[in-house]
Parts: sequence; C-alpha cells; structure tokens
Amino acid sequence: MLKIGVLALQGAVREHIRSVEASGEEGIAVKKVSQLKELDGLIIPGGESTTMRRLIDKYEFMAPLKEFAQDGRPIFGTCAGLIILAKSIVGQSEAHLGVMDITVERNSFGRQRESFEAELNITGAAEDFVGVFIRAPHIVEAGENVEVLCKHNGRIVAARQGNFLGCSFHPELTDDHRMTGLFLEMVKEAKEKSAV
Repeated sequence: MLKIGVLALQGAVREHIRSVEASGEEGIAVKKVSQLKELDGLIIPGGESTTMRRLIDKYEFMAPLKEFAQDGRPIFGTCAGLIILAKSIVGQSEAHLGVMDITVERNSFGRQRESFEAELNITGAAEDFVGVFIRAPHIVEAGENVEVLCKHNGRIVAARQGNFLGCSFHPELTDDHRMTGLFLEMVKEAKEKSAV
C-alpha cells in the first residue's frame, strides 16, 4: 500500500485523505517534518498560499520539501498547492518551492463569491471531470517540459512535469477520485523506478 501524505498546515486536508483512502491507499496528515521520510508521495492542498508559506517557514518545512522533490518523490499541488509548486507567480518577486516550470496567477478566476464548477477534460484522467474552482489560480505559462493536461476557457488549469502534478481546482471536494488516481499512478511509477 502506498503512503501518501497531505501537508496538514492548512486547507482541505481531511478531504484529500478521504480521496486517497477511497482509492485504496493510505493517507497521512503531515504535521511534522520527520513524517516526510516515510512517504511515497505528497499532496499540498488548497488553502491560502501566503498563510501556507508562513506556516511552511514557521515549522521549517521548506528545505525538507525541496529535498523530497529532489529525491524524485511525486508531489501533487491543488489550488494554493499549485502556487506553492510554481517557479514564478505573477506580481510576486519570490516563488515558494519553485519546482514546476510554470508561471501562475493567483485568484485569476475571481474572488470567493465567484466560485464555480465546470466540466473538464483532463488528459490521462477523465473526460467529464467536474472541477470545483474556489478563488482559483491558473497557469499563465508552461515551460517546454511541462505537459498541459487541461484547459478551461483557454486557461491552463492542470499540468504535469515529471513527478509534479498541479491543478487550479479542488478534486478532493467531489466524489470523483480519478485525479487522485492519476497522482497515485505517478507515485507507483516513481516507486518502481527507485526500486530498480
């Protein structure tokens, strides 16, 4: 069974764990740096990216998260998690983890009251996935090694680069676990590679 951590500093932690468990794997709420060692993959949930960054710094997660990424263990960022993964953020001089070659724009679909749902066609995961967008960012630019998995109204809302997966929406707020399933496949592949 895969051990999938959900960074439990802020955001929809319980919902991600439920989705991982519904997909037949073990979900762990990660509150301490020491827990990262035992994980096969990590989900950085939605929430508020500035608050999340403050907590990442406060609990000294930044260097261990970068190490986790360099080890080739997969990371899935949703909404604020996508912003945490991005190499650059519109209107902000400094990135957070900066592991994905993408530029993101925060709140690009409007504020909280402009939240909406849209049917999405996600390459490799689902052709009829209902994406829940809440103060969602979007990917303005993707580097040449980034595979664009989904666009909504011409804006990139899901992408993959190597062991990193990111999306603008909240897959954990639905009962459709195919996006989580796509990430779990990535984790399985990475685990098989590292075992060789």
